[in-house]
Amino acid sequence: MGGLRVCSVVVSLLLGILVGVVLGVVSGLVPGVHVNTMAAFLLSVSPLLAGALGAVPLAAALVAALITHTFLDCVPSTFLGVPDADTAVMVLPAHALCLEGKGAEAVRVSALGSASAVAWALPLSFLFLGLLPLLQPMIDWGIGLLLLVVACSLVVFSESPEWSAAVFLVSGLLGLFVFRYSFLAWHGGTSVLMPLLSGLFGVAVILSASGGRMPAQAEAISYPERRDMLRCTFTGSVAGAVVGWLPGLSNATANALLASVIDYGEDRRGYLLATSAANTANAFLGLSALYALGRTRNGVMVALATFELPPLSLLLLVAAIAATIAYILTLYCSGAATLFARVRLRPLHTAVILSVTVLSFLLCGPFGLFVLAAATLVGTVPALVQVRRVSCMGAVMLPVILSSLGVAVF
Repeated sequence: MGGLRVCSVVVSLLLGILVGVVLGVVSGLVPGVHVNTMAAFLLSVSPLLAGALGAVPLAAALVAALITHTFLDCVPSTFLGVPDADTAVMVLPAHALCLEGKGAEAVRVSALGSASAVAWALPLSFLFLGLLPLLQPMIDWGIGLLLLVVACSLVVFSESPEWSAAVFLVSGLLGLFVFRYSFLAWHGGTSVLMPLLSGLFGVAVILSASGGRMPAQAEAISYPERRDMLRCTFTGSVAGAVVGWLPGLSNATANALLASVIDYGEDRRGYLLATSAANTANAFLGLSALYALGRTRNGVMVALATFELPPLSLLLLVAAIAATIAYILTLYCSGAATLFARVRLRPLHTAVILSVTVLSFLLCGPFGLFVLAAATLVGTVPALVQVRRVSCMGAVMLPVILSSLGVAVF
């Protein structure tokens, strides 16, 4: 009897992981659908699933969905140039590689970065779990100053500090407006990030792109050197871990931090490795923050907090299993590059812009359309004044800086 019960528990757990992986694939591959949406779906049907599977497999499904999403979300960013909150800056080098016929390479490098982050994030999780709760009061006090220093470095070391500062401030004011009036969106909350970041980093880029056809996609894959891979994935994992622990920050903030130390124009593959590692490490450390401090960093953690939490070691094991499956699936999806070979870019760009517009309306209503239009206008400025588009991250960073310094902005 005992053996049958153990077997039943294992089967239920694996089924929960499978459900989570499927939902993570959907949220990762469909532009505009965030993993938080899938978390809300799972939470809405949790009484049914908990009755059929149990609370632990349901928690496993949530974690598996989160981890899988961090692997698969590079696919639409690469081939369509449509970012979500996690891939806003990463879309620039990834889509650029795709337009050079190296889309499969961009996806595979991104998958490698996420997979490497698992190896870095597991020991970092236990280190942070034991050390950082003691330092948390000091961390909470200094986070605003830390981000202010990062923002200043992005401006000072840009091609044109004056224009970079102007873009940062204007996008920051737009972000303040959007978050302040997010209640006007149909679903409120972080749903406004979709039209905001899609306008700044997606539609604005697509509108400035040329027509013609998608170049033939090469099958040969060129990975960074081993030393560069270790350096970039470690840097990205640390950035993602820090952002996953600190309050009020997101993967987009981690990507902006990385842009200050890795030039995504000169070292595209290194930046893809680092940002992908940051996104996955962020998920692991967000889980540790929930256990250590009871703080929720995203919609998945909010959903998890409603259950009686299983041991952290079990969920970390679930995350590692989901990462293994997601890595294989992402490598398989890199083959989508051949589907886009010789595709006419203008109809593709039109279809992408229309889909983003429709999704903005479905998620946020008329307010989402206004945000998308305003963000697109601001997003066209960096190309006109020839500064890096990372300056547009002021839309996220400025509200977080002011909020961390005690200024009421939401």
